[in-house]
Amino acid sequence: MKKLLILAICLGFSAITFAQSAIKPAEAGVTYGKEVTADNALNTEALNKTLSTDSVYNGKITGTVVEVCKKKGCFMKIEQANGTPIMVQFTDYAYFMPQNIVGKTVVVEGKAKVKETSVERLKHYAADAGKSKEEIAAINMPKKDISVMADGVLVVK
Repeated sequence: MKKLLILAICLGFSAITFAQSAIKPAEAGVTYGKEVTADNALNTEALNKTLSTDSVYNGKITGTVVEVCKKKGCFMKIEQANGTPIMVQFTDYAYFMPQNIVGKTVVVEGKAKVKETSVERLKHYAADAGKSKEEIAAINMPKKDISVMADGVLVVK
């Protein structure tokens, strides 16, 4: 009986701890991870031009969030004019994004590069994003696109 009571108390404290560490809603001025300012941020078109001559870009990128991981906010995607979103992950999974960040304009600071994503990884991302089994099964080729490892994210609007 004592073990059951101790377990219940521990679970109660765990629930309180996790409730207090909930992710802040995305509102203008909120920063996740490292403090970020909006100055000198490239838009996605300028980023593409930079990465056509350099293999890596370290700095700030601005864009509109079009998707976020539905499980826990462990990645997000930023819109590009060509329709291919930019995958943004977070250094050491030190922070996560709230679900209401979709549609917000953000500035991301970190390292951007062109990367090839395997079919297995694409299927994993699709599953995390809540895609249907049919959409996941249709993924059969690796994809080259821009990815960002972000140290911090600032919600601009």
